Amino acid sequence: MASVARRLGVAPSTLRTWDRRYGLGPSRHTDGRHRRYGSSDIGRLELMQRALLRGASTAEAAQYALEQMPRADFVPAPAEPAEATEAKSAADDVEVPSRLARRLSTAALAMDVGAVQRMLVDAICELGVLQAWTGVIDPVLTALGARWRGVHAGAEVEYLLAECVYAALVRATPVLDEPRNQRPVLLACVPDERDNMPVYALAAALAGRRIGAQLFGLALPQEVLAVAVRRSAPAAVVLWANRANADPRLFARVSRGRQRTRLFACGPGWDPALLPPKVELLADLPAAADRVEHVLVGAPR
Repeated sequence: MASVARRLGVAPSTLRTWDRRYGLGPSRHTDGRHRRYGSSDIGRLELMQRALLRGASTAEAAQYALEQMPRADFVPAPAEPAEATEAKSAADDVEVPSRLARRLSTAALAMDVGAVQRMLVDAICELGVLQAWTGVIDPVLTALGARWRGVHAGAEVEYLLAECVYAALVRATPVLDEPRNQRPVLLACVPDERDNMPVYALAAALAGRRIGAQLFGLALPQEVLAVAVRRSAPAAVVLWANRANADPRLFARVSRGRQRTRLFACGPGWDPALLPPKVELLADLPAAADRVEHVLVGAPR
């Protein structure tokens, strides 16, 4: 459950509540009494999150998810007193990431730059950089960019939100006088990558853990990136790729030399089967932050 909660950007207790009240829980049975989330279970939860982003209540969002992806094995829990049900509904409906995501989406669609900036500050302050990214910022960017279910966000909305997100992530990245790592971690996008915002989020998250990073937000040509790695002598290199079929030969270009450097591939654009053995694949930004911190300085503080 913890990994599913982290992927969706919600608390494990929220998943338990959604399972008990709406049947949006794990359906795969393992040995003993344990159950595991399958791909269809996660798909329902993602549908529910999208409906929450549109402004639906928790009950409405759950109903929508089950209508789109029905399941036959759910037995509703015994009815609870009306007062308890209303209290739980109220608590669920103000669940922090969903609430902040709805507010951010509304402000962006209204082209209210001041409100967008305030919403981003609120999200990062209340949740921290990583959960704000996974539970609020990235879902809103995705929903507006995909024009989900008739949300006709024009390019001007996407550009406005993107500029505000960049600024918020930079502000959330403290300048470290004494980082915990002696040699930096170099964060960069693969050449021609346009989705560079995640590396800003990762840099902010690492800085919050007092891990010093050298960030190249703009996608550098291979030759320039190789020179940057050689001159920086980083302890680790993390290359982000969102587009499919990122070229794994890039790691050979940036790892030449005598300096020992840990190499990481992050993002959905990498094919795990094609990565060199010495390159470690990082599933998502929370996993990337945890792993880089462990490799560079050991146990987290």
